[in-house]
Amino acid sequence: MSPTKARAVVLLSGGMDSCVCAALAARDYDVAAVHVSYGQRTEERERKSFLAVCQRLNIHDKLVVRNEALRAIGGSALTDDAIAVPRAEAVGHSVPVTYVPFRNAHFLAVAVSWAEVLGAEKVYIGAVEPDSSGYPDCRPEYYKAFNEVVKTGTKEGLIEIVTPLIAMRKAEIVRLGLELGAPFDLTWSCYSREDQACGGCDSCALRLRAFEAAGVKDPIPYAAR
Repeated sequence: MSPTKARAVVLLSGGMDSCVCAALAARDYDVAAVHVSYGQRTEERERKSFLAVCQRLNIHDKLVVRNEALRAIGGSALTDDAIAVPRAEAVGHSVPVTYVPFRNAHFLAVAVSWAEVLGAEKVYIGAVEPDSSGYPDCRPEYYKAFNEVVKTGTKEGLIEIVTPLIAMRKAEIVRLGLELGAPFDLTWSCYSREDQACGGCDSCALRLRAFEAAGVKDPIPYAAR
């Protein structure tokens, strides 16, 4: 008999990066996946992707929770219908309006709490710094600091947040996903639509460029542009 794998929790939004992160975690650990809905524009579509990716990767332990605070707080084009999702070419060098204030702290709190209950010592998150929208909660320094909080704020202090993709370019993430058999066809990255990806928002643009640079076709449908 093969030895039992250690447990890990992975935050799985249903997007491209989190899917690759989940595939990487599932290769090495007995994985439990958590998905946080927070009233974002594509909430239902992302949840659908989460469930489908879990099924494809044979992740049986799943937790779906709803965060009411982030939509109530607003301040982001993803959670406030009065703020339009900008097209990629309109996004400058400052933090864009698609940034959800301190969102990853909310997600990580859920994942770390569940990891304590499950006895998991790793929490995977698919944060990426290069080729990203420049969100401040995707920087390595953020996770280094958050790990100190987890160390001092949990019973045993042994849980570690790991960010295996954080220094990778998007095309590298696509190539890694292909090697791992990550189900890109089930993922969703678009900020504004749930039927077909718009192809014009910053997230769609980053994704399309990544697949093009990797020399493969993105398998999800896009609206005519």
